[in-house]
Amino acid sequence: MLYGSGYVLFAFLDSELVETGLLSRQELIDAIAVGQFTPGPVFSSATFIGWQLAGIPGAIAATIGIFLPSFLFVALLNPIIRKLRNSKMMSAFLDAVNMVSVVLILVVCIETGSASITDWKTSLIAICGFAVCWKFKTINSAFVILGGSLAGYLLSFV
Repeated sequence: MLYGSGYVLFAFLDSELVETGLLSRQELIDAIAVGQFTPGPVFSSATFIGWQLAGIPGAIAATIGIFLPSFLFVALLNPIIRKLRNSKMMSAFLDAVNMVSVVLILVVCIETGSASITDWKTSLIAICGFAVCWKFKTINSAFVILGGSLAGYLLSFV
């Protein structure tokens, strides 16, 4: 899936890896968190998943498998996108793809939230994280994740 973001990919990874028993839901959520920490797109989560499943060879295969098709599709489709946008039918289709990717991102947020926010401690961390993001709209997500990690560590003693 080359449209949307890594969060769109989460829905597919969930059905292919969690539902088949290759990874637990928590391992998939951890992989997405690793993708947030590393520079670049959330797709780097695929490298982490490949490593979890098959070590270094799995990480290499997953990285190639996640990036190469997107580069090929973009290279092939880029010359015709303007023509597609000029077509009323294809423009409507592309608009629908936009909407579907937003809905998939929303579904992933709800699923990861319900799997991650399970008690008052995780609820408190989530509320604080939302408040920080709301107040400081340009903050790097790594700082929010680090703050949440620190809060989780400190709350583990309560």
